[in-house]
Amino acid sequence: MKKSKLLLVLSVMFALIFSLAACNNSEKTDTGGTETDAEAGEGTINIGYTGPLSGPAAFYGERTLNGVQMAAEEINNAGGVEVNGKKYKFNIVSLDDKYLPNEAGANAKRLMQENKTPIIFTPHSGGVAAMQVFNQQEKFIIGAYTSEPKVTEGGNKLTVRIPPRYDGYLEPFTSYSMEKFGKKIAFLPTASQYGKDWAEKLQPHWEKAGGKVVYNSSIDFAKDTDFFTIITNALKEKPDVLFIGGPSEPTAKVAKQARELGFKGGFIVMDQAKFDEMKKVTGSYDVLNGAIGVMPLVNSDSPGIPEFVKNYRAKYDEDPGSEAGLNYIAMYAFAEAIKAAGSVDDPEKIMAHMQDGLDNLPEDKKVYIIPKIDPNGGFEAELIVAAIEDGKVVPIKVE
Repeated sequence: MKKSKLLLVLSVMFALIFSLAACNNSEKTDTGGTETDAEAGEGTINIGYTGPLSGPAAFYGERTLNGVQMAAEEINNAGGVEVNGKKYKFNIVSLDDKYLPNEAGANAKRLMQENKTPIIFTPHSGGVAAMQVFNQQEKFIIGAYTSEPKVTEGGNKLTVRIPPRYDGYLEPFTSYSMEKFGKKIAFLPTASQYGKDWAEKLQPHWEKAGGKVVYNSSIDFAKDTDFFTIITNALKEKPDVLFIGGPSEPTAKVAKQARELGFKGGFIVMDQAKFDEMKKVTGSYDVLNGAIGVMPLVNSDSPGIPEFVKNYRAKYDEDPGSEAGLNYIAMYAFAEAIKAAGSVDDPEKIMAHMQDGLDNLPEDKKVYIIPKIDPNGGFEAELIVAAIEDGKVVPIKVE
C-alpha cells in the first residue's frame, strides 16, 4: 500500500515538473487568426523568429519581430494565402536568443523540430552564420536581417538578406565626415561579429581616402553599460570623427556620453543603429549633430509609408523604424513567394520564387522599394542616407 502511494506521489510530481517545463520557455506564438480556422479547413504555416528579446538589444529584437508579426496579422485578417486551392494562415513562433549566435542556432533547431518552420527570421549576422551551418540540410530559409554581404556571398542557397549590404555606405559616410570634420577617426563600434566586419571594411576605405584611424576598439553591449573609460581613452587621441554603432539604444548612450565628455566632432553611425530610435535616448537630435547614418523610415517617401506608419503607431504606440519596416515587407514578399511557388513547405521552391514575391507585392505594402533580389539572395534596394544638421534630419544623396 505504501509503495503504491509512493508511486502515485512520484507520478504527480513528474507530471507537474513536465507541465512547468512546457510553460517555462521563451516561445511566443502569434497567429492573428481565430479559433475557427481549423474548423474551416484552413492550414497553418509556422514562421520562426530567433532574436534578442531580453538584454540590452531587446528593443532591437522586438522591433524586428513587430514587423514580421504585423505583416502576418494583416495577411491573416485578409483571409491568409491560398496555395493549391487551400487557405493557409501564418503563425509566428518567436524565441529569445539574447543576441548570442549559439542560442540562435539552438533556437533554429528547436523551431524546425517542434514547428517545422520553412522560414526563420533572425536580426543578427552571428545568428545567421550559426544557422547557415545546417539550414540547407535541415531545409529552411533564413530571413537574414543583416546588411553583412558575407551572408549571401558564401554559397548558401537558402538565405535571403533583407537590408541593403552595408559596404555601399562606406563612400558616402566617409566623404561626408571627412569634408565636414577632418581625417582622424576613432573606432568604437559594437563588439559583435557584425561590428568587427564593418570596422574591417571601413578602416582601409578611410585610410585610402587619406584618413587615419587614431583609436581602434569596440564595446560589448551585452556586458558594458558605462562607456566612460573607453570613450575617454578614445578622445585622448583627439579624433575628428567617432565610428559608433550597434543596437540603437546603447549606441545613443555612447554618442551622448561622448558629448558630455566634450567631443565636438562628427559620428559615423553603423546602419544597425537608427537616428529616430537614438533620439528617444538622447532627447533630441542636437546631441547627434554631425552624424551620418540611415534615413529614418518616417522621413522616407515610399508609397507604403503613410499607411504603415499609421497602423504601426496604432498598434505599438511609437513610430516604426527600418527594423520593423524591412521585416514587414520581407514577410509580405515571403507570403507572395509561397503563393507563386505553390508550396508551403518546400524552401527551395519558395526561394526560387522570391523575385515573384517582390514583383507581386501590393503597392500599399511597399514600405521600401526593392526591385529585385540578386543571384546570391540579397534584396537590392536603394541606399537612403541622412545626416543630422542643426537638430534636423537632412537627406544625403548617394551617387
